[in-house]
Amino acid sequence: MKNVIINNIDVAYERRGKGTPLVFIHGYPLDHSIWNEVAALLESDFDLIIPDVRGFGKSTTVDTPYTMVDLAGDIAGLLDHLGVDKAALAGHSMGGYVALAFAKKYPERVSGLALISSQAAADSLEGKQKRYKTAEDVAEKGTGIVAEAMTTKLSDSKKVQDFVSPLMAAQSKSGVVGALKAMAEREDSTPILSGFTFPVVLIHGDADALIPIDRAKDIKSILPTAQLVELQGVGHMPMMDAAEKTAQALKLLK
Repeated sequence: MKNVIINNIDVAYERRGKGTPLVFIHGYPLDHSIWNEVAALLESDFDLIIPDVRGFGKSTTVDTPYTMVDLAGDIAGLLDHLGVDKAALAGHSMGGYVALAFAKKYPERVSGLALISSQAAADSLEGKQKRYKTAEDVAEKGTGIVAEAMTTKLSDSKKVQDFVSPLMAAQSKSGVVGALKAMAEREDSTPILSGFTFPVVLIHGDADALIPIDRAKDIKSILPTAQLVELQGVGHMPMMDAAEKTAQALKLLK
């Protein structure tokens, strides 16, 4: 991996492959490594740009509050550093929120958008309160509590669980807390969907225990041109539970 300073953040990223630029944006509370299998399947089709979101993996963060727009700004800064004017974005879960914030702020830089196990709506009041409570608990007890709570919700596969559990526990408290608060305060992206003129692909498992597939169907109802790829029996981690099908769906962004 390489590193570059963007917006006072040390952003770690990997770049591999050739073709249409495609940015992978991982979900909470993970890092770039969740894309390993899918990236190997797509490096002959795309110029893959795979960062660690600020506060996760090897990317640093700041102590002051930040937003999804700030995280989108990190992606824009990375593309500037790499000399990439326009790219497709594939965002998983929280990464989808970042991708939507990017599409709102920099629409001229988006060649396509894939939302993987994600949604456009903002948190409900109850959801927001739960995120802040989790942030308090993480600050007090550490990230192990997140790994314990989320592992079985991410996937039914023991192989995937064995991968993501230590990965989540290894993340920094500041990164997890910052992301939770940023997600809690994110804007509703639903109003911008109908204005998208670039290809949109929705990849969602029908067994997702964290974000139900109905959220993807809601987006499809607003943006009929979006292509919805439903993965039967797949949970919240399609890029790991169904790597080949996920990669094939992402080729729709070429």
